Amino acid sequence: MSAPLAPTERLLHGATIPRLGLGTSPMTDVEAEKAVAEAIQAGYRLFDTAENYRNEVGVGRGLRVGGLDRADLFVTTKFNKGWHGVDLVEKAWAGSAERLGVEYIDLLLIHWPNPGQDRYVDAWQGLINLLESGKVRAIGTSNFKPAHTERIIAATGVVPDVNQIQLHPGVARTAAREFHARHGIVTESWSPLGGESYDLLADPVVTGLADRYGRTPAQVVLRWHMELGLVTVPKSSNPERIAANIDIFDFRLEPEDVATLSGLDKGEQAAFDSDRFGH
Repeated sequence: MSAPLAPTERLLHGATIPRLGLGTSPMTDVEAEKAVAEAIQAGYRLFDTAENYRNEVGVGRGLRVGGLDRADLFVTTKFNKGWHGVDLVEKAWAGSAERLGVEYIDLLLIHWPNPGQDRYVDAWQGLINLLESGKVRAIGTSNFKPAHTERIIAATGVVPDVNQIQLHPGVARTAAREFHARHGIVTESWSPLGGESYDLLADPVVTGLADRYGRTPAQVVLRWHMELGLVTVPKSSNPERIAANIDIFDFRLEPEDVATLSGLDKGEQAAFDSDRFGH
């Protein structure tokens, strides 16, 4: 029996995004196809990939194997810095749409701002053009700092639907979340369970709460994301963990436990610096 569907969030430009989905980095095409199909059966409707993951073909196959109507699925992908240009963005969209086997993309993101290249404003204008053409339902950014986002808004007057950033209790990104909230931007967490750089699920605070709530450490952390109003895309190719990760909508964390988890934050310096890193 599948878990209940994730609740949804209305985006600025009208699309509705599920608040929990499946991340697919760094799966191969074969792994992604299997994981996406498994996730659909478990109740997932949001799927996150990227040009740089090199698995859009597998994600697309998994979407078709899953057997649901395209309109019931929300597909996110992202493009690299080589496509940062007003007209180049449409080519990035076309490549991703072909690999995914879809006629439209629900959410297309600039993967990194790459400010040293200084073409992300042009990339944003290209995304606006795609939104107006109906080839995407929502547009956004990934790994943008408030300064990057302020610049694209000032240049175009268009606010992103979503900014997807590295975010978990150890890297809580409080200032970015507050900035997004002021502008109506949905914050989406990548690496929500800590990732290889932070063994969050073994932290005694997390394991202690998991024992008290009778849940897995991952479920407790993912519930923290839900309590903060975030969208998130935990990655797993394991069928049991895929099912467990979405089975978090029948309990709540007490406010003091949310605060305790937030207290694990190591500050902005613990996150990748998108002024220095990107592709």
